[in-house]
Amino acid sequence: MTFSSSASFDRRPHDDARLFDGVRTRRMAAFVIDYAIVALLMIPASILIFFLGIVTLGLGWGLYAILFPLIAVPYVGFTMGGRSQGTPGMRAMGLRIDRLDGGLVDPVLAVLHGVIFWASNALLTPAVLLVALFTPRKQLLQDLLLGTVVTRR
Repeated sequence: MTFSSSASFDRRPHDDARLFDGVRTRRMAAFVIDYAIVALLMIPASILIFFLGIVTLGLGWGLYAILFPLIAVPYVGFTMGGRSQGTPGMRAMGLRIDRLDGGLVDPVLAVLHGVIFWASNALLTPAVLLVALFTPRKQLLQDLLLGTVVTRR
């Protein structure tokens, strides 16, 4: 009894050029949407940290220094690493993330994807974005390193 045909049922072939039409532009728009959502989520967290700082006589205010990663890391992990395989911004733009080996992106890989993106942008901003111009699947640096690809739904 072989399950080879059913095992590859959910896998998407990544050689179809239609999957990558407009991915770069859609990815930039998804980035803006996701950052706006993270910024909105930071508002109630900031208020909570403010009151926590009052209760802890100012010690809680140190959390402001790590507020962005405190919100963004779980956001990316649970959305990109969830069932939909994409952040709300990616879903709004009709994108999803796939692993090249056909597996699903789990929350750990999604967080690693985001951390490599933020770290590489802090160090090599132009190079990270230029990579997508020269790869056939329009992959960014973190996609190449982790074996992922962003495609249209």
